[in-house]
Amino acid sequence: MMRGSQTAHIDELVRAAAERNSRRDAVIHDSWLRCVTEHKLDPSVLREARILPQAQLREHRDAMDEFLHTARFGVETLYRQVSGLGYVLLLTDANGVTVDFMGDPTFDNHCRRAGLYLGSDWNETHAGTCAVGTCIMTGDALTVHQTDHFDATHIPLTCTAAPIYDPSGNMAAVLDISALRSPEPKASQLLAQQLVVSFANKIETANLLNRFRNEWILRLAHSPEFADVDPDVVIAVDASGRVIGVNNQARILLNEEAPASDPSRPPRALFISDIFECTVDDFPFYIHSRPSEQRGLRLRRSGSTLFGRALPPPPKKTPGPAQRERPLPAELAALAGEDDAMRSVLSRAAKLVNTQMGLLINGETGTGKEHLTKALHNVSPRAGKPFIAVNCAALPDGLIESELFGYEAGSFTGAKAKGKKGLVLEANGGTLFLDEIGDMPLASQTRLLRVLAERELTPVGATRPVPVDVRVIAATHRDLVELIKSGKFREDLYFRLSGAVLRLPPLRDRLDFDWLVGKMLAERRSQSGRAYTLSPSAEARMRQYPWPGNIRELINALDYACAIAEGDLIHLDDLPDRIVSGDPRENKIPDSAEDLLADLRRNRWNVSQVARLRGVDRTTIHRQIRRHGLMTFKSHF
Repeated sequence: MMRGSQTAHIDELVRAAAERNSRRDAVIHDSWLRCVTEHKLDPSVLREARILPQAQLREHRDAMDEFLHTARFGVETLYRQVSGLGYVLLLTDANGVTVDFMGDPTFDNHCRRAGLYLGSDWNETHAGTCAVGTCIMTGDALTVHQTDHFDATHIPLTCTAAPIYDPSGNMAAVLDISALRSPEPKASQLLAQQLVVSFANKIETANLLNRFRNEWILRLAHSPEFADVDPDVVIAVDASGRVIGVNNQARILLNEEAPASDPSRPPRALFISDIFECTVDDFPFYIHSRPSEQRGLRLRRSGSTLFGRALPPPPKKTPGPAQRERPLPAELAALAGEDDAMRSVLSRAAKLVNTQMGLLINGETGTGKEHLTKALHNVSPRAGKPFIAVNCAALPDGLIESELFGYEAGSFTGAKAKGKKGLVLEANGGTLFLDEIGDMPLASQTRLLRVLAERELTPVGATRPVPVDVRVIAATHRDLVELIKSGKFREDLYFRLSGAVLRLPPLRDRLDFDWLVGKMLAERRSQSGRAYTLSPSAEARMRQYPWPGNIRELINALDYACAIAEGDLIHLDDLPDRIVSGDPRENKIPDSAEDLLADLRRNRWNVSQVARLRGVDRTTIHRQIRRHGLMTFKSHF
């Protein structure tokens, strides 16, 4: 049933379309006319929010994988600043699809109905005038407040959005904060708009710095006092002095200052010397060691001066013996063969051995999270001290607090006469491994947070806290960010646990599958004295099988095969039935990955060479290989 406010809003839209005139801001009025004349939207139709299905949303998120990783800190920081004011946060791609979302879990149903949710599509062509869609159309930051919206369904909302541009000047994303309720005056959102613009600029600059971290970076401000504090113009420059990337403020500056081009000639590259009275050879004079007032760069066209700082690219040296990466501790090295992604995880893990920061290990069930944690414990200063592993999903709901934190004698019916120490205190001086942390009840999460923050705990029934010295390593196969959004996991506990995050790749994506199988067969040979090997047909089927249970399933499969095999040779029929009869993954190359697979074939699967050809990091190529399941095809060529 349509409310009176919606009917009045529709009447205003109809009048504005007929008379080509309204009392609204010009950007809102133009959008209304665009909705009627170009998008052919009927003002009288109330439209439900468009939420993309998971498969479609995954495509949009995958396309922005590296950008989302870079933007995440800025998104989380902004949300912490505005969440208490009733806002939710949306990060959309350049098509208006929400690829990241943060909001109060208690408002989930209301937010989803209003379209303020992960996967919502806010393109102006079907959503009408709205902050995200109209920002995409205009390229500018704006607020669409209450009845500014075209669709009468959206008139309770206030939405403020700012564009985020990529280093080439194309729109990459839109950052938006929205609220279901707000004061009636539109001016109440002025500070919100300034905040969103500020964080959009920060994310844009972070993306530029990440993309061109191996090149010269010039950071500029109009005042010497802010040259090192809050530079708004950021330009990436290669060794020849060519401008190869800019943030939006720099793009505006370059459009104003660039020399006029000759329309009869093809466009040429823009060099830093075209804009400033300096060349790339002068950049060493603008490093941080000189006072900021002595680091002025004069613009050629306007004659104005900006004050900046030049960040040099990292030195390119051929590593000698002393510069090579330190070898991994033996216990960590034993967890992987020649798999760059896994070796990278282990290398980062080795650097965290002597720290006290929280560590969160993500990965599918069976990927070896507990094995990694034990190895970290054994190579740390806590080796020889207790290692206590707790499966949070296996603890009974009613007993989880007493199991973890212990209890005093007689504190509840059924309690042991002498009380119980509890698993946290059992781990005192050592390492506490909390597996499947995502399944811990909220009440226990609160107590665990207190232990981590205060380094002490109070057993059930006790009156005085007990000091505790324990390193907590948590692991989960679940998406904790999604659990936070649904109100099932504490955000503050997540940030306490995730000082560092390690993600273990699933077995189907690992490049060292043959090494793992060989290692496990060798272990079984030493135990039984039998020289187990795989027949060609068994080996081929094991390579094709998707291994949903990962390394744990592989261990079980080999144990079964070694027990069933009549001799030392393991045949196809000796493997578990689910592997022999199960459908292997389709031998089909995803359309979006054909070019990448062709590059890998041409370069004999030299990932470093392919990364250089594509102008990206080697880790990006590995991520794309895993995402598209291309390792299935490596053994075929």
